[in-house]
Amino acid sequence: MSMTFASSDADALPLHVVHQGEFGSWLSAQPQVVKNWIEAQDFTPAVGKAILVPDKTGNPAFALIGYGNALTRSRTRLPLAAAAANLPQGTYTLATTLPDGDLETETLGWLLSAYLFDRYKYKPHKSARLVCPPGVDSARVEAIAAAEALTRNLINTPASDMGPADLEVAAQKLASRYEGAVNVITGDALLKQNFPLVHAVGRAADRPRAPRLIDLRWGTQGPKLTVVGKGVCFDTGGLNLKPGASMALMKKDMGGAATAMGLAHMIMALQLPIQLRLLIPAVENSVSANSFRPGDILTSREGMTIEVNNTDAEGRLVLADALTLASEDSPDLLVSIATLTGAARVAVGPDLAPYFCDDTEVCHALEHAAELVSDPVWRLPFWSAYEKMIEPEIADLDNAPSGGFGGSITAALFLRRFAQNQRYVHFDIYGWNPSNAPARPKGGVGMGARALFQALPNLLAI
Repeated sequence: MSMTFASSDADALPLHVVHQGEFGSWLSAQPQVVKNWIEAQDFTPAVGKAILVPDKTGNPAFALIGYGNALTRSRTRLPLAAAAANLPQGTYTLATTLPDGDLETETLGWLLSAYLFDRYKYKPHKSARLVCPPGVDSARVEAIAAAEALTRNLINTPASDMGPADLEVAAQKLASRYEGAVNVITGDALLKQNFPLVHAVGRAADRPRAPRLIDLRWGTQGPKLTVVGKGVCFDTGGLNLKPGASMALMKKDMGGAATAMGLAHMIMALQLPIQLRLLIPAVENSVSANSFRPGDILTSREGMTIEVNNTDAEGRLVLADALTLASEDSPDLLVSIATLTGAARVAVGPDLAPYFCDDTEVCHALEHAAELVSDPVWRLPFWSAYEKMIEPEIADLDNAPSGGFGGSITAALFLRRFAQNQRYVHFDIYGWNPSNAPARPKGGVGMGARALFQALPNLLAI
C-alpha cells in the first residue's frame, strides 16, 4: 500500500482527464488511429471510466479517464479516485489541467484510493501511482493521506487488538513521532484525580483493559486548540445490553478518538503554529458485577449529578469529564468528536458529518472548508427548548431522555453543559463507510477532520 506520490518518472504515462461535455471535441482532435481505438473500446467519459491507449507499436501511449459532468460529479466524491482504481499498475502524470480548487483534493483522493486494511489477511494490491502535479504541495497532501490512513486503521482494528491500552500506545507513538508529550491517568487513579464518569463507565472491564484518560499536548506557542475524542473501544451497551445485530460494529465506537488522532497527525506533521491538546477518555463499556446501573446517580468532575437511565448512553458520560478538564484550560477553540448517537445517522445518513455549534462565524468557516476539500458536514441545532428533556426530577441531568425525540440534539445539549461557555463545536459522526466508494472502501473512515483542518487557519487566525 503506497499512499505517497511517485517520484518524477520519464516513463510515466500521460493521463488525460476528459469531461463529458468536452469529449466530442477532444476526440475529433485525435489522430485517426486513436479515434479508432477509443471507439472500439466503447469508451465513454463517465466518472470512473479508464482505458489505456496504445501507440503504433502496441505499447501504452497514454491513459484516458472520464470525469463525467457536473451532475455525476456531484454524486461522486473524488471522481479522479474512481478512475484511479480502474487503471492498471503503473506511474501516471496528469496531462490535463483540473480546476485549481479541485486539484489538491482530487490528488488526495488518488492517494486514498490505495488504502488497504490487510493486518489480518494478505491482499495483493497493485495501485496506480501518480506523479505530484505542479502546484500541489506534496508534503501537505501526503500528510493528510497518512492521517486518514491512521484513522481508518484504528477503527478497522477489532477490539481484541484495540482496547484502551492499545489506543494509549497509538497516542504515544503519534506524540513521539512529533515530539509531543502524553500523560495518562489509569484505573482507580481516575477517581483520585476526579474523573468519576470515565471511571464509572470503564470500571467493569478487566484490569488490562482498565479505563484511562489520555492527554496529549503538542506546541508551546500560538492559539489553543483542544480536541476531545470519544474512545469507547467496545460498547456492549453495559447492563442495557445491546442486541447482537447492534453490537456487530461496536469496534468503531472509538471512531471519534481515531478521527481526533488523525486531525492531530495533520496538525503536527504540517507544523501548524498552535498549542494542541488531544484528550481521549478510553474505556470499554463491559458487563460485570461492578457495572454502573440504570437508575444510578453519578457525580461528574464538574459537580453536576447525572441520573443514568440507559447504560448504553455512555459516550456522553466519558466526554463530560474530558470536556470539563478541557474547559479548565480555556482553549481558543474546543472540539469534541464522537460516534455518539444513532439518531444522527437516521437524520443525515452515513456520508455527512453532523455538527453542532452556536458560533455563526465558525459554522461559515467550517462549511466553506468542507466544500473545498470534499469532506461534507451538516449543521444541526443546539435547540435550547429541548434542555428540559435532559433535566430529570432527582438529578441535574439525564443521560438518556425517554421518548427518543431529537436524540442527537439532546446528547449535544448534554455535552454543551460541560463545555462551559467555550467556543465549542461538537461532531456526532458515524465513522464507518457501509459500502465501497471511490477512495473510501467499506470500513472505518474519518469524517469532518479534513474540513476542520482546512478551516483552522480562519478559526484560529493563524
